[in-house]
Amino acid sequence: MTQNIELRTMNILVTGGVGYVGSIVTEELLNKGYRVIILDNLQQGHKEAILPEAEFVLADICEAQALEDVFRRFEIDAVMHMAAETVVEYSMTDPKRYFHNNIVGGIKLLDAMLKHKVCKFVFSSSAAVYGDPESIPIEEDHRKLPVNSYGESKLMFERILEWYGKAYGLKHISLRYFNAAGATKLLGEDHHPETHLIPNVLKAALPDSSRFKVQGSKSGSEDIKHRTLNIEPVKLFGTDYPTKDGSCIRDYVHVIDIAQAHILALEKIEQLSGRAYNLGNGEGYSVLEVVEAARKVTHAEIPVKISPRRAGDPAVLVASSRRAKEELGWRPKFPELEAIIESAWKWMRKHPKGY
Repeated sequence: MTQNIELRTMNILVTGGVGYVGSIVTEELLNKGYRVIILDNLQQGHKEAILPEAEFVLADICEAQALEDVFRRFEIDAVMHMAAETVVEYSMTDPKRYFHNNIVGGIKLLDAMLKHKVCKFVFSSSAAVYGDPESIPIEEDHRKLPVNSYGESKLMFERILEWYGKAYGLKHISLRYFNAAGATKLLGEDHHPETHLIPNVLKAALPDSSRFKVQGSKSGSEDIKHRTLNIEPVKLFGTDYPTKDGSCIRDYVHVIDIAQAHILALEKIEQLSGRAYNLGNGEGYSVLEVVEAARKVTHAEIPVKISPRRAGDPAVLVASSRRAKEELGWRPKFPELEAIIESAWKWMRKHPKGY
């Protein structure tokens, strides 16, 4: 019990803390009683996602002096590192951005930690480290052969952490997310451009009062069934994959469950340093199944348009999270796809234009 009280009073630096996952990790840390210092350059994050209980520093992890100022100003006890270039599609055409920000910036962060004797580090990694899987579900010891520079940068940084652990005593845990999805009451997903499937599908379901279709019922009341706000249908990238319906299959995990895994990792980092954990539900859903689930949640027509495959997209990515459950004690609280989509839909209806 004493250890848990001490952990709750720690000062946690969250890089990328007003991005999608980072903001909700921040929210959950604050709910647990931690003090949170956010470092974000607002390139992909949103100032509207800055929670008032957290300290916010506008800076970039590639700026060594800015990092020095943060570590001098605050008595940091641990770092949760989520700041990164993340769009898989762009990682195929502009890899230097990914290696510069995800590797060079990450090393500058680690060096600032060492200088100020901060030795606890929870890393936001990715299922992209595996590339095209040879077996499903994917275990953590599966061979790693990324098919894009985003995944390569995450894998490289995991290996850097191993060396920093051996040489400098850095305590570290890497969390390999599969597809983060969903929202809290306060915070949700808003990328520019938006490349993730669930928010793009839900955007197509947003009501447009000028396009309502009114149908009479036997009781004399009116049932309103809306069409869509977007004129263009949702693009589905590829229906010729070797899967049950030809579309990609992914493992969707609620972002709140991801945030909880970060806290569990922090609490057990002394015992489990050097480990990596998959975060997924162990259930795979195809793109077409996600669209159908969204139709059920929103009661909206969601037209789709078949487009060519995107470079760098594996056909199937489904996690085995057995290790996280056994060692971290992690249990997803929101495993059902429709529940995940419903939480995202509730947030989006309140924020139809994002933050």
